[in-house]
Amino acid sequence: MAKRADRVAGFGTTIFTEINQLAQQHNALNLGQGKPDFDGPAEIINAAVQALQTGALNQYAPGPGSTSLRQAVADHARRFYHMEVDPTEGVVVTAGATEAIFSCVLGLVDRGDEVIVIEPYFDSYVPNITMAGAKPVFVPLHPPTWTFDPEELRRAFNKRTRALILNTPHNPSGRVLTRNELTLIAELCQEHDVTVISDEVYEHLIFDSACHIPIATLPGMFERTVTVSSLGKTFSVTGWKIGWVYGAPELVRGVAQAHQFVTFAVNHPAQQAAAFALSMPESYFVDFKKMYTRKRDLLMSALRQGGLSPTLPEGTYFIMADFSSVFDGDDIEFARHLTSEVGVACIPPTFFYSHDHAHMASTQARFAFCKSDEMLREVGERMAHLGR
Repeated sequence: MAKRADRVAGFGTTIFTEINQLAQQHNALNLGQGKPDFDGPAEIINAAVQALQTGALNQYAPGPGSTSLRQAVADHARRFYHMEVDPTEGVVVTAGATEAIFSCVLGLVDRGDEVIVIEPYFDSYVPNITMAGAKPVFVPLHPPTWTFDPEELRRAFNKRTRALILNTPHNPSGRVLTRNELTLIAELCQEHDVTVISDEVYEHLIFDSACHIPIATLPGMFERTVTVSSLGKTFSVTGWKIGWVYGAPELVRGVAQAHQFVTFAVNHPAQQAAAFALSMPESYFVDFKKMYTRKRDLLMSALRQGGLSPTLPEGTYFIMADFSSVFDGDDIEFARHLTSEVGVACIPPTFFYSHDHAHMASTQARFAFCKSDEMLREVGERMAHLGR
């Protein structure tokens, strides 16, 4: 009898699909998926329109990415982080950051290797590792501070460790790892000859005194790091699915060799607009941070009105909140209750943990604040009814 492959048999449907369907069924305000309900900047949209209308960019782009976008990625790394990246050999353009991570794993990890994953993790990481025939090894961030135990991290390394997937600013906790935390990770990776796959898609979404430090900028780390980012989060165009990987040419070559057989090439006109977006003036990034600081504060207030205990995020557009003072069940039960009875959708974060560590987040819920101010205010009005 024909059947699906064993490698996907255990994946099931993502929690995002379930919550989105439940939110639609109950007309809930959906703070589940990190998808803005507003459009990207008009000048970037116009750049895409112009790219479509030239007549020169509606066929396949070069497999590694358009020359203009690879140069823009290299220029961005120099502008913000003082890194020198080879735009020809050190950058590959991908179909969003999700494909970028998968191509990194396929191109840099062999069957039987171990890959360290910091929990909670973005939901594609572990399937990517298992489909590559490798083994995930989990190191948890402990709520409510969302910090890792240095000894737990050290114990995760051994002679089979090939890579570590790092995410900072961190989804879903909102943590921005400190220089001391990154230095420990760097020292262990150098000691054990481990490659870092660094997911930095929220690099421009940082608040207050937090500072995003790419691990590739630490001594000895550029040559063992591939950095992943994307257009969607910084410019509110998640539907374009434009991402990239940059780093030392030898590592990026491995990523590119996998990428060519995953998507081969990425939307050509959108790449032209992405190159334009990365050259936006400093004022754009300043205003972007101010906008999201306001939205963060609106959602923090709304969650407190509902009796939850939210953790103030240092980055990303997510807030983790403890609901144990207003609800007796676990995070899955809470998410379903909040969606169906209160009309606010959230994501239960135990899905982002291994079985052994899922209990750590069983009284937490993740909320996205990449929404209009009006919606976030209405969330506050609905949350005020929680527990009544």
